[in-house]
Amino acid sequence: MKSSWSDKEASEYVARYAGKGVNRDLALRVYTTRLLGRDPLLVLHGGGNTSVKTAVPDLLGDKVKVLCVKGSGWDMADIEPEGLPAVRLDPLLRLRALERLTDEDMVAFQRANLLDASAPNPSVETLLHAFLPHAYIDHTHSTAVLSVTDQEDDLPLLQEVFGKRVALVSYVKPGFDLAQAAARVYEANPDVEGLILRKHGIFSFGATAQESYERMVALVTLAEQRLTRGRKKAFATAPLPASVASAAEVAPVVRGILALQPSDDASEPTRWLLAFRTSAAIRAYVDGADLARYSQVGVVTPDHTIRTKNWPLVLPAPEAGLAGFPMAAWSAVEEFQALYHAYFARHSGKREAAKKELDAAPRVVLVPGLGLFGAGRSASAAHIAADIAENTIRVISDAEAIGRYRPVTESDMFDMEYWSLEQAKLGKAKEPPLAGQVVVVTGGGSGIGAAVARAFHAEGAAVVVLDRDGPAAAAVATKFKERGLALACDVTEPDLVRAAFDRVCSVFGGVDVVVSNAGAAWQGAIGTLPDKTLRESFELNFFSHQTVAQNAVRILLAQGTGGSLLFNVSKQALNPGPNFGPYGLPKAALLLLMKQYALEYGDHGIRANAVNADRVRTNLMSPELMEQRAAARGLTVEEYLRDGNLLKREVLAEDVAQAFVSLAKARKTTAATFTVDGGNIAASLR
Repeated sequence: MKSSWSDKEASEYVARYAGKGVNRDLALRVYTTRLLGRDPLLVLHGGGNTSVKTAVPDLLGDKVKVLCVKGSGWDMADIEPEGLPAVRLDPLLRLRALERLTDEDMVAFQRANLLDASAPNPSVETLLHAFLPHAYIDHTHSTAVLSVTDQEDDLPLLQEVFGKRVALVSYVKPGFDLAQAAARVYEANPDVEGLILRKHGIFSFGATAQESYERMVALVTLAEQRLTRGRKKAFATAPLPASVASAAEVAPVVRGILALQPSDDASEPTRWLLAFRTSAAIRAYVDGADLARYSQVGVVTPDHTIRTKNWPLVLPAPEAGLAGFPMAAWSAVEEFQALYHAYFARHSGKREAAKKELDAAPRVVLVPGLGLFGAGRSASAAHIAADIAENTIRVISDAEAIGRYRPVTESDMFDMEYWSLEQAKLGKAKEPPLAGQVVVVTGGGSGIGAAVARAFHAEGAAVVVLDRDGPAAAAVATKFKERGLALACDVTEPDLVRAAFDRVCSVFGGVDVVVSNAGAAWQGAIGTLPDKTLRESFELNFFSHQTVAQNAVRILLAQGTGGSLLFNVSKQALNPGPNFGPYGLPKAALLLLMKQYALEYGDHGIRANAVNADRVRTNLMSPELMEQRAAARGLTVEEYLRDGNLLKREVLAEDVAQAFVSLAKARKTTAATFTVDGGNIAASLR
């Protein structure tokens, strides 16, 4: 590991934050915390923390000795000074005299001594930082260090690697007891550069930010160097099918099985998003003949268990064509849940306080011959699980190459998974209505399609924007961050549509709602219309919808969780206009197509509905064209948009979007047409 310290950068941080009233000590703390947090081999998704002891003025202007320590919810990679809340140091030090302190009292005491009452909760390891005397303290979950300490017999190996440069602290759950244990070990070894928390992680410390950071670098390097010596092949390869199914084929099956497991709301599946990962290292691990042993021992550091459970689900290798795979996967999930229930029963009865069992759904799925999936109720949670799974594979692979992997005990893992202070990291925010669902919107780069994409994103769904104009699709989807995907796709090309849906399965795991919206309004007198014009219109306004629906149904059937097909049929399907035959004819056929899907797939829980909209103000019609059409009727633009409109209210793209969202949520509605036109009686359904 190389040091990334730069005198120039450090000075820039000091100068930048000085203008915001932040002292030099804290500015440098922010700098080195970011250096640590940006290395995933040291810090991953909330793991690790840092602190600095300094003096700052309180509200009255008096200098107060404080501990600025990482706050809950902040990512070390991009932390700001407010992410290191200041806690009065002297009261924290007085806690050292106590023999016992409950978690609740510890949290309350730390909050009571914050200089800023609105600051985030200080780290659960705040007291460990306080009880050690150093100005700067760094804590990480280095993969190299974990590979050395997560061994059946780690003591001789740790002594070989680190010698007297560190002192060893036996595993204790974070909090007051660990702080006391670490302080006692340090006081017996006051010349060390750091502490190894066995089966947990590493602390380094120093008088300056640079010293503490570079001690971390040096100690981790010792572990990395040891991992290069005396290695054996970690995993023998198990036999695999001659041809293995793709991730795009496997993902909907996995996602569907996870969704159909018991939940609090039996009327609606609990839908999960997936994040797929594969690489040579991942394949070596999941293809290992002894996968059932080393993958089930436990997570590499207890902090990970709240994100991934204590062990992953292992599925059989999926043969091309998936013959027998769905049933085998179902059985594997049932076995996983039975093991989890037994795990809970085994440990919950031994605890003083009653525990409520958490859900038994796996968060990591290993698939031999393919790779791994992270699972989560959001795209972010799925990627976090996948990141941790990759990190786990690295640690276990290195540990097995120099010895035999062994983390903390199952009982210790249970205590961390069900520890209220750990669960608090996940937050208790109410999930949005469409959390966990994947929505594909065709023609989503502009106009009604873009409004539909925005509306579904606002409801919590992961949204895929398909549009033949790739940049336009990207302009919409990039605003959705990790819950957005943009794909350039001409929906009149069946091969491109299939590839796009396969890509959606690889990125999010499957599909729940499809809004088939792409279309264009060809015009011409039907009696003199060239066949080419009518055929072109049918390709986009009818056949492309059929292609999209077929691909959606292919995935929905594999998932087995139902879903929603939504079509934009326009008012032309019901109320044809002069010279709009090339547009209205395929739209009328599309309306019948919607009903056919409702008829044939209702028993699979797949709902098919349509929106019939008219005179919608969008950014697709230029002001000039709108004015021309209005003038042809002797009307202003506003009068034109409301002409024939019973409510005399202008219809916006957002109104149409809300109609699609409402139909997606209507679990007991199918074969329906939802009219959004302000009241055009000629286009109303009889």
